[in-house]
Amino acid sequence: MTNFQIDKKLLNDCIEICDLDLSKLLLMNDKRFVWCILVPMRNKLSELYHLSDDEFVELNQEIKTLSKILIKKFNADKINVGSLGNIVNQLHIHIIARRVNDDAWPSPVWGYETPMEYNPSEIKKIKNLLIEGLMIN
Repeated sequence: MTNFQIDKKLLNDCIEICDLDLSKLLLMNDKRFVWCILVPMRNKLSELYHLSDDEFVELNQEIKTLSKILIKKFNADKINVGSLGNIVNQLHIHIIARRVNDDAWPSPVWGYETPMEYNPSEIKKIKNLLIEGLMIN
């Protein structure tokens, strides 16, 4: 979709990883958590029910695939999946790899202290792991 645009807050807070069949995969720029975000590449969507039936199935498949990658490649103990949209109205899904020893466990990661940004080598490593996982699945 050539005219698709991501909300400026998401662009400011995240690192673009790649495009999937339906969604753009982003990584929240906070190295305390492997926190991915899927943004369906459709304009003017704010709710899951705005997706067509086929898009809904595709998004859920992308969530499932990404969840498996986070478990396998990042040794997550738990995957948190959420779609809130209270601050960013554009439809986006958070998929977060949680570990029982992460900084916020067992509390939510939203608003937990000050984010710690990735350095370029950390971004490259995570991006490679995510893309490698996507190619296998």
